[in-house]
Amino acid sequence: MNDGGIIFKEGSIKSPIFARFMKMRFLFIVLVSLIVTSCSEYSKVLKSVDYDYKLRMAEQYYAKKKYRQAQTLFEELFPIFKGTPQFEDLYYKYAYCHYYTEDYMNAENLFKGFLEVFSNSPKAEEIEYMQAYSFYRQSPRQELDQTNTLKAMGMMQIFINTHPGSPKNKEAEEIISTCLKKLETKEASAAELYYNLGQHRASAIAYSTLINNYPDSPKAEEYKLMIIKSYYKFAGNSIEERQPERYEKVIAEVQDFQDRYPESKLLKEAERYLTLSQNNIKELSK
Repeated sequence: MNDGGIIFKEGSIKSPIFARFMKMRFLFIVLVSLIVTSCSEYSKVLKSVDYDYKLRMAEQYYAKKKYRQAQTLFEELFPIFKGTPQFEDLYYKYAYCHYYTEDYMNAENLFKGFLEVFSNSPKAEEIEYMQAYSFYRQSPRQELDQTNTLKAMGMMQIFINTHPGSPKNKEAEEIISTCLKKLETKEASAAELYYNLGQHRASAIAYSTLINNYPDSPKAEEYKLMIIKSYYKFAGNSIEERQPERYEKVIAEVQDFQDRYPESKLLKEAERYLTLSQNNIKELSK
């Protein structure tokens, strides 16, 4: 019998669509069974009053990267095993459970606590780095408050200073560099905003601060040119009696540019403002 493209023969079904459906249904049943079994097993562990058994199971969940289940068990066992030989390893894994579940604030606090309790642990250097790294993982988008970025930089630098031979130092230096770039970009965006809003004195000061904070920046020449442009616009928008002294400020900034960056590709652009400012001063003196 042929019914809508599905062929029935002595009770058998040969439709490819039906075959795929049956395969998916089988896989779904298997998956549900595994979940139910797993939940049942975990429920049994939670209800157990055998703390050694619970610790073994917590370690098994941790090894299988089931960090939320392991964390719940370690948290219950924390006061039970405090002061025992097992406590250091329990504390260590409990802290990492928070880290692996991206709870970086609590991870940082737990890493700090571990160092206070087990200051002489062979894992102390690793945990010091992880405490600093947890601050780095809390570093937000550049437009937000950068307190954790600054803390991460400070702690990474302390780690480098206190562990001069650590294999983690190269990574720590790279993180400091990444954080510096983020802070620089944030400050540059603020300076650009001042300029675009017509607050030219504020933008000149902001760009000056940028150069002082990041003298080795590859964008230092661009920042210096923006200082010149900002002061030039500030002078042009000033009342006439204040303009000559403010154009003199532009000239001084161009001369500083010439001294700092004599080979710069932007030098000709900077010197254009020198000529414009000198001409404006001459016109104003007539």
